[in-house]
Amino acid sequence: MDFEYSAKVKALQARVQAFMDQQIYPNEPRYFRETTEAGPWAVAAVIEELKPKAKAAGLWNLFLPESEYGAGLTNLEYAPLCEIMGRSHLAPEVFNCSAPDTGNMEVLVRYGTPEQRRAWLEPLLDGRIRSCFAMTEPAVASSDATNIQSTIRRDGDSYVINGRKWFSTNATDPRCKIFIFMGKTDPDHPDRHCQQSMILVPRETPGVTVVRPIAIFGFHGMPDRTAEVLFENVRVPAANILLGEGRGFEIAQGRLGPGRIHHCMRLIGLAERMLEQMCRRTSERVAFGKPVAEQTVTQERIAESRIRIEQARLLTLKAAYLMDTVGNKAARAEIAMIKVAAPNMACQVIDWAIQAFGAAGVSNDYGLASAYALARLLRIADGPDEVHRNQIARIELKKYR
Repeated sequence: MDFEYSAKVKALQARVQAFMDQQIYPNEPRYFRETTEAGPWAVAAVIEELKPKAKAAGLWNLFLPESEYGAGLTNLEYAPLCEIMGRSHLAPEVFNCSAPDTGNMEVLVRYGTPEQRRAWLEPLLDGRIRSCFAMTEPAVASSDATNIQSTIRRDGDSYVINGRKWFSTNATDPRCKIFIFMGKTDPDHPDRHCQQSMILVPRETPGVTVVRPIAIFGFHGMPDRTAEVLFENVRVPAANILLGEGRGFEIAQGRLGPGRIHHCMRLIGLAERMLEQMCRRTSERVAFGKPVAEQTVTQERIAESRIRIEQARLLTLKAAYLMDTVGNKAARAEIAMIKVAAPNMACQVIDWAIQAFGAAGVSNDYGLASAYALARLLRIADGPDEVHRNQIARIELKKYR
């Protein structure tokens, strides 16, 4: 495996970095302020102001490998660009590369009909709307997707949907116009992985109620905009089903693989920025007669942070390489490994950075608290650590049977 970046990728890295320096970092204080003031039901104006600039700079929809809709980059080529975007909560959406829209767009590219793509994929790719992925439920352990209790019942030329979802990202966003909803069409099917289906539900359909926003460690809309949503006798055309009845679990696996590695790519960038802040802060602050950076405990934490970031980056690049060369299914062990390793790495690096900042670290004046909230959330989102570890162990044990 050769992880040397191509000339094309290096050029894109330079362009993304320049945009970050000129547009993203200077606007972060405004973003944090506007997000806090706007709350979960509104949008920070700075986001919509910067999106046309990113599009004009040719830094738009850089994800979507093997698709005529994206920039034509492989997962391995996209990784270093996504890492740069991950350094800021503001950046991914500005580049139209943020979750859950990226995953939902990939679903529509892979599994959507031409009509579904025209109706929902094109405005998502253009950044005119946002979307929601409604899978997790409060009443069951959703780490096992076969537990889902929501129903999708055929009734003539329609499907009738009932269920309660939560941690549904973007549901409170006024720009959110479409939900991808997962529920059971055949709860008695002998194969429990063929009971579920996915269906497209327009946000304004009668019976869809956004019950409440759910804060992540007290943050609304940053680092994630999640909500509880109730679906009561929601009726949509039968043509809104994705791929066909019983294919929901298959779609979920195809969707979550790229989404998981994108989270890891961004976390590496976030951890890099936190390490940078830790180094700068401890070099400037004097305690007990010398800079904090000269304290052995600080040097150990800085060294360990560098080691862990490098390890995570290499594993992420390996997973991306395998996704490109042998496919997502064959790369499932590496995807699972990095989904455990990267959030745990980021949590520890950010925690050490918080400690280096002292009391200031637990405020969000330096972006440390929101960074930790995001990293900690990602030990659960897209499958908790325990599920991925179990999968890794099963794959490993299978080698010796």
